[in-house]
Amino acid sequence: MSPPRPQPASASLRGFLDAHFTSAEDLAAAPALAELLRRECAGLEASLGRLEAQLASASASWQTRSGEARSGLRRIRSRGLDVAVKDEGEGTAPGVELPAIVREIQRIDTIRLYAEATLQLEALVGNLEDATFSIVRQASKINLSAVLRRASDGVEKQEKLLRAVDAVRDIERELVRISTSRPQWTNLIVAVDSRVDKTLAILRPQALTDYRGLLAALGWPPSLSSPDMEKDKYSQVPNPLVLMNEANKEKYSESFLALCALQHVQANREVRQCQMPAAAPSLSDLKYFDKTACFDNGLWAIDELVHPIVSRMEYHFSKWSEQPEFIFALVYKITKDFMDGVDDILQPLIDQARLVGLSAKESWVTGMVKMLLGYLETQVFPTLFTSYHSTVDKLEAHSSWLHLNDQMITFDKRMQLLADSGIQKIALISEGLSRSLSVFSIYSGHSDWLQIWADIELNSAQHKLKSEMEDEASWLYRTDPQDELGHQKSAAKFLLSTREDYKAPPVSEFVVKTASTMIERSHALPSKGMKIQFTRSTSIQFLNDFFVVLHERCQALQLSNTALEDESLLIASYAINAARYCEYVLWEWDEDTAFMEMGAHEKYGNANNEQIHKRSAQHQCSFFADEIAFLVKLGTNFLEQIMSSILIEFEDLSWDYVQNIGSSNEQNHSDDEFLDEENTEVSPGFVASLDVLRERTTKLKLYLNSKDFLDLWRSMAEGLDYFIYSSIRWGEVKFSGPGVIQLRVDTKALLRIFRPYCSRPEAFFPFVTDSLKLLTMRETDAQYFLEALKNGKDNDNCLRLHGLHHVDASQAVKVLRSKMTLA
Repeated sequence: MSPPRPQPASASLRGFLDAHFTSAEDLAAAPALAELLRRECAGLEASLGRLEAQLASASASWQTRSGEARSGLRRIRSRGLDVAVKDEGEGTAPGVELPAIVREIQRIDTIRLYAEATLQLEALVGNLEDATFSIVRQASKINLSAVLRRASDGVEKQEKLLRAVDAVRDIERELVRISTSRPQWTNLIVAVDSRVDKTLAILRPQALTDYRGLLAALGWPPSLSSPDMEKDKYSQVPNPLVLMNEANKEKYSESFLALCALQHVQANREVRQCQMPAAAPSLSDLKYFDKTACFDNGLWAIDELVHPIVSRMEYHFSKWSEQPEFIFALVYKITKDFMDGVDDILQPLIDQARLVGLSAKESWVTGMVKMLLGYLETQVFPTLFTSYHSTVDKLEAHSSWLHLNDQMITFDKRMQLLADSGIQKIALISEGLSRSLSVFSIYSGHSDWLQIWADIELNSAQHKLKSEMEDEASWLYRTDPQDELGHQKSAAKFLLSTREDYKAPPVSEFVVKTASTMIERSHALPSKGMKIQFTRSTSIQFLNDFFVVLHERCQALQLSNTALEDESLLIASYAINAARYCEYVLWEWDEDTAFMEMGAHEKYGNANNEQIHKRSAQHQCSFFADEIAFLVKLGTNFLEQIMSSILIEFEDLSWDYVQNIGSSNEQNHSDDEFLDEENTEVSPGFVASLDVLRERTTKLKLYLNSKDFLDLWRSMAEGLDYFIYSSIRWGEVKFSGPGVIQLRVDTKALLRIFRPYCSRPEAFFPFVTDSLKLLTMRETDAQYFLEALKNGKDNDNCLRLHGLHHVDASQAVKVLRSKMTLA
């Protein structure tokens, strides 16, 4: 077997040997080199051993920590329920157990606080229930007719009622604290509210019963008539509240204050309940966020003054079913007769009860209005509704409904005056009180009744408008005969504000006044939504119907190549004036605060409204945006059609003339230019068109309002300028000196038509004016100017230096080439 073949040395080894053994003499140092190499290898092996030991120690430490972490995670997942249980052989982890211990302590403390709060609320609710049941038991033993004779019993009952009110107040204070600091204790709050509500459902009727008994003992309600009325002498009905002696007045005051205190704590409860996160939708209505808003429907103590009067008044109401004005008159009389007594006796008590912002007069008026609303809702309106749908005589049903609403508007205003004669209302609650005082709140729950009223108002207005429109004189504006004959020159007015300024026919003023009347009637409605519904169904619909009629009358304008008829021009002009006047009125109405609020309500309050109109940066909530846009389009479109018709008529009459401008048969004169221009007459082919244009312009000045006429004649002038300039075959025809003079004479005749309306009408004929400047240039100047334009250097500046601001270089070259001298 052959010995193993030696492996070839690596490059690094060969390099090492070559470095240490360069010659044969270096072999003697081989033993020393070998010893050095052995020592270095031993040191390296020792270092490797130390590193292996450190790795083993770090691995063991990591495994220990991993086990501790795993154990800690298991304990965290168990939510600390087995803190005391530990696995044998596992190390403790105090840093992981401490949070669980803290949470457990907090849970125990929360249970303790919950139990304390429950016990405290239980005691407070128990006090309330004890006081309530004590009042009920005592009431069953007392003869209500002897309330005044047994003063001690009455005083004791008032004290118990006040203790019950104090108990409710304490409960509310605790519930507010809990809902603020512990909002998660909802079940506890709901449970307490349930028990308190049940108790108050017993306490309030009993308190009202005792209050009614006291009123009856005082002689309330009084008789609705006085002895003097039987002798046809008017006098106020005697008020028992004013006639009370001091002892009875003190008893009544205590009872009134106790009832107000009970209503006040009830109001606090409603405010707190609506602010709870889990409040019912009915309680989360915005009106409950204001404590005083809970009194919008009146004070219980004053409502109880009204209720006994109802039965006596309804006896009279039943006799006046066909005469609602008597019903409203009686309610107003009774309200007014007792107003002073109510204010003198009850207002100090309301102030003493600290019901800030509430007025005894307003509460008294509110109670009387509520009483009337109940009767109207159950007895009057259902009869009208049935009559409206079943009767054959619609006119009678409409008349009855309108008469009733007229009486309601008058009654509302009179009652509002009575209410406003009390203390000043706080701004935050004035809207709510006004809403309660309105008898038109009957429509809040009956939108079908409101729509019937709107339909009746619209039908009545449309019937009146139809009669007005049948008279053709209503469509004509009476002009000054002197203006028509031209004997009197009046300055044009451009700040138009009246129907006369707009030259609008009388029918437009009738429409505006009728729509305004319906809008004023809508102001009686108590809410913006109802106002919008009524206004959209009445005045807006009425205006839109009239605007359609205006559009139809404008369409009478004959837009053909034949001559315009004066009658159709007059009809269309006055219809445009009526549209402009109505547009102005709508802009004025849009500036009113009420319409700005209704426009904002439609935009932001109605989530289903997709049509949001914007007028400008200041008027993004226009209420009449659609109607104004329609009128603007109507006026603009038909003014453009009038202008187009006049231009077409002018073009037809002057076509042969403009085609022959500059032809040789018109240039056979060689007289001096100035003499020719002074004595030359207008071209015969141009006279007829100028006469018709003058007649049309004069008529339009007489018919149209000054603003539209200004825009119209300026647009006409620009159209005529373009027509004449573009009709001349520049560069093909050759103008001689007399031809240029003839063109200047004809142009001056055209400008003379517009001179009464402007001192420099040539400014509105820029192309014809620039062309005449070029044609009348001296021959040397024209030749030099033509060469300059052909070079094409700074043409714009060159044109401006010669006073030419509208024609460009190419157009100027064509005009200059039309001069016969430059041919």
